[in-house]
Amino acid sequence: MFLIQNYWTAIAFCIVTMVCWGSWANTQKLVDKKWRYELFYWDYVFGLLLTALIFALTWGSNGTSVGRSYIDDLTYASPTSLGWALAGGVVFNIANILLVSAIDIAGMAVAFPVGIGLALVLGVVWNFLANPASSGNPVFLFVGVALVAAAIIISALSYKKRDAANVDPDAPKKPIGKGLALSILCGLLMSLFYFFVAKSLARVQLGDGSLVDLTIANLQNGSLEMGKLTPYTANLVFAVGILLSNCIIMPILMAKPLVGDPVEKGSYWTGSFRNHFWGWVGGAIWAVGMTFNVLASGIASPAVAYGLGQGATLMSAIWGVFIWREFRNSPKGVGKMLAGMFLCFIVGLALIVVTKLDSGAPAAAAEPTPAVEAPAESEAVPEASETGSVIEQLTEDAQNAAQAVKDSAEQAVDSAKDAASDAVDAAKEAAESAKDAASDAVDAAKEKAGEAVDAVKEATGDAVDAAKEKAGDAIDAAKEAAESAKDAASDAIDAAKEKTGEAVDAVKEATGNAVDAAKEATSGAVESAKEAAGDAVDAVKEAAESAKDAAADAIESVKDAVSGANEAPAE
Repeated sequence: MFLIQNYWTAIAFCIVTMVCWGSWANTQKLVDKKWRYELFYWDYVFGLLLTALIFALTWGSNGTSVGRSYIDDLTYASPTSLGWALAGGVVFNIANILLVSAIDIAGMAVAFPVGIGLALVLGVVWNFLANPASSGNPVFLFVGVALVAAAIIISALSYKKRDAANVDPDAPKKPIGKGLALSILCGLLMSLFYFFVAKSLARVQLGDGSLVDLTIANLQNGSLEMGKLTPYTANLVFAVGILLSNCIIMPILMAKPLVGDPVEKGSYWTGSFRNHFWGWVGGAIWAVGMTFNVLASGIASPAVAYGLGQGATLMSAIWGVFIWREFRNSPKGVGKMLAGMFLCFIVGLALIVVTKLDSGAPAAAAEPTPAVEAPAESEAVPEASETGSVIEQLTEDAQNAAQAVKDSAEQAVDSAKDAASDAVDAAKEAAESAKDAASDAVDAAKEKAGEAVDAVKEATGDAVDAAKEKAGDAIDAAKEAAESAKDAASDAIDAAKEKTGEAVDAVKEATGNAVDAAKEATSGAVESAKEAAGDAVDAVKEAAESAKDAAADAIESVKDAVSGANEAPAE
């Protein structure tokens, strides 16, 4: 099992945690814009669980002969320790989903300082009270935490000022009350997840029963607490808790989301490899940070490790300011606020780092329990009465030691309360300063905005005059073009009329010729008809004359016959 050996290595591991926890969200920027967060979150959980399992099977099972392997650790783990680690995963998952929903509803300026700021302060307090003796100088710790919290507040105010300069007056107002309630609930839950995981972690128990930091040197002189978990096992059980809770919570949110339309069933399987890949990578990055932080907590203490880990907001700010250029073209005064934010981050994190340095040699290896020498032969064996006196003396010394430990614990708690009160006062002062700075910045912004409006009005007037002049020129040009078009149309009409007249004349001439030809043909036909009719009349007349002559001849013949008949009897 791989373990950290000194304090500065633990600090380096905490810095890696800051980088990982402050960078994993960038992977969501690399998926398609239409790929819903609910679908991205499934891959995030799968990547987190797989990475925790890889660490348990490699670093958690190999590398040294002391300690317990991952499989053995699960065998000896008590249900209570497994429950603490599992509960840590469930609580973290709920808090993380609430944070995303609060940002969507109320915006970064409300959700982030309330959710993450509250989680930072309360998380350090819970982990400090759980083991104040190993947490170092409480004054340095809580002043450092107060400065980091102030930096988070200033960061949120910077986002608010940047967004206020580009706000749409017609856009619907965000429901701040609902977002604020979700942010507070998120902060309370987020402050507890690391405390639950720390409750499950094993320390090294020496021969005298005392508990010391988990290092190779200490394990050579003692053994792991029975029933408690190594960092790798606790980290894996924590990841399982996230997955189990996600299988219950996420289907409900997909059907009835706090923001947006419901997600259709089966949408996860329609995603491209790129969308799934970056979700896995995001979960893997966060899991690396969690593993390194839990390893560091064995030497740096959970309070210090958690406080430095939540400095991930500094890394997020670096990404936003220098990589994604989120504050480009921001209003005047935002640059000073960002400078103050980075200063508070640097000083606050530095104070958290030196917390254990001020309290003495951090994470010093426990001295081996000296072997009891056998009495010399010349020494007499003590009698039973003397043995009883020794036992009574040892009992009295143990009671005195227990009372001293109790007194020290009470003093540590009082010191923690005083330090917490000082930290709260410092935070209030920092908030007031930030408020005053924000007010001055708002006034300056209003003044500059007025000047900008006047300049815009003046520029607009000049632009309107120029536009009118250009419009007049365009109208004159249009009129001239219209006149030219009118003349061209008139010429075209005259040409059309001329061509039409010529066509009419040609039609008339052709019609006259046709009429004359028709008349001539008709006249010839009439003359022929007259001539034929005349011939026919003449023939009829001639036939009539012939008939008349024949009739006359017949009549004469009849008359002759009649006359002959009359003459015959008379003879």
